[in-house]
Amino acid sequence: MFKKFKLKIDKFKKWYKLNSIKKVISTSFTAIAAIGILTLGIILYLRYVESTEKIISKNNILFIDQVNQNLDNYLRNMMKISNAVYYQVIKKTNFSTDDISEELNLLYEANKDSLVSIGIFSEYGQVIAAQPLTQVKNYVDPRQSDWFIKAKGKSENLHFSTPHVQNLFIDPDYKYRWVVSLSRAVDITNNGKISSGVLLVDMNFTGIEQLFKNVSMDNSSYIYLIDGEGEIIYHPRQQLIYANLIDENNIMASDYEDGNHKEKFQGNSRLITVKTVGYTGWKIVCVTPMNEVIYNYSEMGIFSIFIMLLFITIIAFSNFFVSTRITNPITELEKSVKRLENGESDIEILVDGSYEVRHLAKAIKSMVNQMHLLMDNIVKEQEAKRKSELNALQAQINPHFLYNTLDSIIWMVENENYDGAIKMVTALAKLFRISLSKGKNIISLNDEIEHVRNYLTIQSIRYKNKFEYFIECDENTLNLCSLKLVIQPLVENAIKHGMEFMDGEGEIHVRGYRKENDVYLEVEDNGLGMPEEEAAELLNGKERPHKHGSGVGLVNVHSRLKLRFGETYGLVIHSCPDEGMMVQIHIPYIPYTVETQKLLESGKDYSSVSASGKEGSE
Repeated sequence: MFKKFKLKIDKFKKWYKLNSIKKVISTSFTAIAAIGILTLGIILYLRYVESTEKIISKNNILFIDQVNQNLDNYLRNMMKISNAVYYQVIKKTNFSTDDISEELNLLYEANKDSLVSIGIFSEYGQVIAAQPLTQVKNYVDPRQSDWFIKAKGKSENLHFSTPHVQNLFIDPDYKYRWVVSLSRAVDITNNGKISSGVLLVDMNFTGIEQLFKNVSMDNSSYIYLIDGEGEIIYHPRQQLIYANLIDENNIMASDYEDGNHKEKFQGNSRLITVKTVGYTGWKIVCVTPMNEVIYNYSEMGIFSIFIMLLFITIIAFSNFFVSTRITNPITELEKSVKRLENGESDIEILVDGSYEVRHLAKAIKSMVNQMHLLMDNIVKEQEAKRKSELNALQAQINPHFLYNTLDSIIWMVENENYDGAIKMVTALAKLFRISLSKGKNIISLNDEIEHVRNYLTIQSIRYKNKFEYFIECDENTLNLCSLKLVIQPLVENAIKHGMEFMDGEGEIHVRGYRKENDVYLEVEDNGLGMPEEEAAELLNGKERPHKHGSGVGLVNVHSRLKLRFGETYGLVIHSCPDEGMMVQIHIPYIPYTVETQKLLESGKDYSSVSASGKEGSE
């Protein structure tokens, strides 16, 4: 992913660099304006969504408060019934002598729309009084019921149960009634003795259900009711939840404090509003799916996008018009420069546009005039430089070497050493063939090594095998570009100043190897050598009053390498008295091809030549 993004960035940078200034200006300003408008639009849209959420939250709180008030009134009415039974009936009754069936019946009839049954139980679970249902089912023990246990455990409080089917009393109508049980501990008087018991008031669950069904909410919002532990008391999809067909986040909602909360449930974002029914511990939960809320306002979003696109289009056309006015003079100036690049001499430079453009046009016009004047001088200088380089190369061919070699050949013929004479003549012919190289300065490293081999062959015969030579070059270095006559002067220096005055047998080693993107050529001898400090002075171009030579040949090679390849390259000398000297040539890795040879011959920068050569080799 990161690589693809980087490629796109690089592609954009390339387009930015290569396109016209008019496109760059119009595109850049349009892009900046578009980014600004889009950013502003996004900010306004987010603020709009935020304000919408606040409005929804406020509305949800109002809905919940209304439901809470209605539910509170309903539950307080049930509590009043419970209080009436307890304080007006049970407290005033001696159950050993009095019958309270009529009082209970009156209370039931007055509230029968909200009630299912009223029952009074002893601490042993026996029915003391009940209306309108009086007979407990045989297999049911009230003492095991949750409402009985909770009432006994909270003697000072009322306990509201979760909705359940009334399964305590025998119903003559055989109806399944959903109830919410309101239970409390009571004191029962019997023959002057007070014992504990439980008062049970079964509320009709349809009353609570109707309270929530009457709430009308916008969008897909809904309200449900849970107890303090998260058990669902009412839910608009209660049957589906009990059947495990859908889920609700009721357990989590029980931990929410009163107010608004945001949550993720089953991948959907929801706004949750919670309100606690104080004395019961129940919680009213309002759920608003935010995705659907935002979707309802999509038309507003589409309209906003249309307005932003309209503004961006207007700005784009305006930028194009302005950029055209600004860049036309620059474009005309660029056309004139292109004609100049194509070699046209008589070019009319248009001086027009803003102050900066006019100033630039005048400067280019003046530069063109100066350039025509300097071109002739540059051509002359290049010709003179070329002649100097050729002369320097030819100067490497020592006439004395040629004379001495011919004398050696004549001597061999006179002494009937025809094989040696043939070998020497062959080596001399190859030596001159490579030395001349049809006037080329750039040859392959293989030819340069062959030239050195022929030179060493001739010198070895001349000096009557006073020294041995060894040539070791890696195969991957032979087909590379090299300056002509860079190794031979080093070998000549080793023979003349290292071997000539030795008492013992000498050795000359010529090596070539590649290291990363560079090539190293080494000429090492076991001759007389010199101190390291003195060797370091050989390449600075100063005259050296040393009895064994001035080092002019080394300076020549060093200077030619730096001129051709740069200051990074050239010679490095390591020497120690009576142990010998090692001269290292450092050049770049450039494969030898017809193209690279021509480019280097023409004086092109070696880095571009190296790049093209490597691509060709790959």
